[in-house]
Amino acid sequence: MASVWWPCLIVALLSNSVAFGFPRSPSRPLEKRSVDEKAGDIEVYSTKVSCKVTSRFAHNVVTTRAVNRADAAKEVSFDVELPKTAFITNFTLTIDGVTYPGNVKEKEVAKKQYEKAVSQGKTAGLVKASGRKLEKFTVSVNVAAGSKVTFELTYEELLKRNKGKYEMYLKVQPKQLVKDFEIEVEIFEPQGISMLDAQASFITNDLLGSALSKSFSGKKGHVSFKPSLEQQRSCPTCGDTLLNGDFIITYDVNRASPANVQIVNDYFVHFFAPQGLPVVPKNVAFVIDISGSMSGRKIEQTRDALLKILEDIKEGDYLNFILFGSDVITWKDTLVQATPENIQEAREFVKNIRDRGMTNINDGLLTGISMLNKAREEHTVPERSTSIVIMLTDGDANVGESRPAKIQENVLSAIKGRFPLYTLGFGNNLNYNFLESLALENDGFARRIYEDSDANLQLQGFYEEVANPLLTAVEVEYPENAILGLTRNTYQHFYDGSEIVVAGRLVDEDMNNFKADVKGHGALTDLTFTEEVDLKEMEKALQEQDYIFGSYIERLWAYLTIEQLLDKRKNAHGSEKENLTAQALDLSLKYHFVTPLTSMVVTKPEDSDNQMAIADKPGEGAPMTATTAYHTSYQPPSTPYYYVDGDPHFIIQVRGKKDAICFNIDEEPGTVLRLIQDPITGLTINGQIIGDKGNSSNSKNRKTYLGKVGIVNALMDLWIEVTTEKITLKNGAAQSTFSWLDTVTVNSERFSVKTNREAMVVSFGKGITFKVVLHQVWKEHHIHLHFLGFYVLDSDKMSTKSHGLLGQFFRPLAFQVSDINPGNDPSKIHATMLVKKHRLAVTRGYQKDYRKDVHNGTQVGCWFVHNNGQGVIDGVHSDYIVSDLF
Repeated sequence: MASVWWPCLIVALLSNSVAFGFPRSPSRPLEKRSVDEKAGDIEVYSTKVSCKVTSRFAHNVVTTRAVNRADAAKEVSFDVELPKTAFITNFTLTIDGVTYPGNVKEKEVAKKQYEKAVSQGKTAGLVKASGRKLEKFTVSVNVAAGSKVTFELTYEELLKRNKGKYEMYLKVQPKQLVKDFEIEVEIFEPQGISMLDAQASFITNDLLGSALSKSFSGKKGHVSFKPSLEQQRSCPTCGDTLLNGDFIITYDVNRASPANVQIVNDYFVHFFAPQGLPVVPKNVAFVIDISGSMSGRKIEQTRDALLKILEDIKEGDYLNFILFGSDVITWKDTLVQATPENIQEAREFVKNIRDRGMTNINDGLLTGISMLNKAREEHTVPERSTSIVIMLTDGDANVGESRPAKIQENVLSAIKGRFPLYTLGFGNNLNYNFLESLALENDGFARRIYEDSDANLQLQGFYEEVANPLLTAVEVEYPENAILGLTRNTYQHFYDGSEIVVAGRLVDEDMNNFKADVKGHGALTDLTFTEEVDLKEMEKALQEQDYIFGSYIERLWAYLTIEQLLDKRKNAHGSEKENLTAQALDLSLKYHFVTPLTSMVVTKPEDSDNQMAIADKPGEGAPMTATTAYHTSYQPPSTPYYYVDGDPHFIIQVRGKKDAICFNIDEEPGTVLRLIQDPITGLTINGQIIGDKGNSSNSKNRKTYLGKVGIVNALMDLWIEVTTEKITLKNGAAQSTFSWLDTVTVNSERFSVKTNREAMVVSFGKGITFKVVLHQVWKEHHIHLHFLGFYVLDSDKMSTKSHGLLGQFFRPLAFQVSDINPGNDPSKIHATMLVKKHRLAVTRGYQKDYRKDVHNGTQVGCWFVHNNGQGVIDGVHSDYIVSDLF
């Protein structure tokens, strides 16, 4: 197998970064490389990285092109390292001019496909955590001799301000010469750019100057790095590359005003970062793990970091050290002021910290929290000071209270929302998810400290982020009833060098003025910062940024909302967690983000059948091993279908199976059946049964069909009634009626309806599409009537909470068929089906599928389940009878 390392885009927690990798040729003079050897290689002839940053929101595309110069097909691997905080939005594969796009689907849907692929030995690659800031995406493709292949990955991320700047860090490692190599960054900041710089660690300044261009003026900045082949060579006659190291871009914006509001297409983003305010004094409880597992290098690096932190603590601050092993040891009984004398004494205490015992996280935290609470209650710390708990551990609790859920409960009860808790996880042998939940639940965040030579610098770097609070109890306020979908707008602290970002949607499209207030407690007094925006002037001012992607604020809002919903979800339970999950999933699918709830699926036709690549997103809490990675795999896709047509026959092509199940529902004419109900999407679909003319009272001879269909979307205030004579559509107060003779197309922002003489198709965005088919009979027929068929064409965005006679099968259904035998009638094969812990007698039959051919239909084989589907449907069929079509 010929394997190639491909460009890697990396956006770290506070930065945007890119790493590239290709196979390295031996370092040798170029003229010694034979033509035959070169012709046998996979040649990468172009690598381009395009980054467009608009108001901190980065839209990044990496494109790599290669050609197979060999005489035989070669498998090429595309490996991309991307930031843990970024969301992939697209991946396309182009082979010989044919492009195969990626689609984002609910993770559970793709998971079943992946599990089947694994069972068939078709795993092709994986995505896993890769180092401190990265996740690695891998996909492989077979490239024919002489063929060209293009890989294109797109991801988006909100750049977060840290220590007074936004940083884009690119790790450049091509490992071979690339004819057309370019990194281009365009930045548009309506506030104006105050500084922009770019540096590389792997090229001398003289060489960098000729390959690199950087400029900024007003609101626009530009960086381009385009080394020629000669500039890439490690020596004038060498065939390998010197591009191996760090390429770093930093920038910041003008801050004439502490706040800035931008509004585009009724979505707004509000940036807040005041400067020049006095620092609020802080009271810090350092809660440090000194258990036996911290011995050696870890405890040494912790001591070094704490000694450095002591140098930076201000004299107006108060502090204490709480050490926990099997027991809890404190430096002082109470918080003490950071006077020179106390700092010197603290240094001596820190120098003598030694590892001992087990890990009593619960008692260590509660001791630190109690000290902070007591200091506030007894007024031994300044009235306008703020409190912080910083806890460092390298393992799990194993003495005292060791249940994570109980520790969380105890800590939450002790802090009571008064101050934040920051948790630092040292190394990988710990429950990071627990530390993250603990911090998020108490208005802080978690950070992993990696076991490396710079662990002490990592600890110091974290402290610098929280060392200078400028405001506490920050609240961002907007006009009442004017905003929808507001992201988080309250913060315990605002730290110097950071930035608060709030986004939302304006309710009133005709609003002329927009006002935002930021309130907080400062070191000396309470402060209010007001920002007023003239929307018409704003619209004119932003017209010049058309060269950057225009919907950036809406996508920024979606990114921020999903990120915050996922954080809230980590500590939610029951219906609250289900609701948060549903909201985050809906936005992830709508905006095409690969998040922990979704997967990217790429289908690539091969010679004989389709293949499917599936990739999803791991979490930071997972240990960094391949066993917990998320994977890209290939397998033949199975497109499920669900419909009710005929007498009425329910046909279910089960997801992940190559077979179908069918059953009838025998009920009286006039009965209304619940076909689909999804509380997440708000969709409900019911069908009413009709009977033949002069219907026989003998139920065995009775023929019934679907005569009416009612479709309701409660979230859109939309209902559609379909009968054999007409179609009625009501959206809010507006109502329209069409006959089947009309050809009608209705398009709105959130749904579409198309009708002709034979069928109606209704779609609720990409991923939800239904079709109603009209079966017409001769109107003078003495028995039969016109009737309807209802088909689910696309259910990808229907939730797993869907139910109904059809909706329940949107979830995977496992069944096995055995004991197949011809029975008494050779034309009717009998068998036993094991499904939902039931053993059912089933019969092989055939039904018609009229999705594509309304007149003739196509035959569909299925296993017929008797007795109204009992055993395969949840409950009994009468559970699905409802009183009315709507």
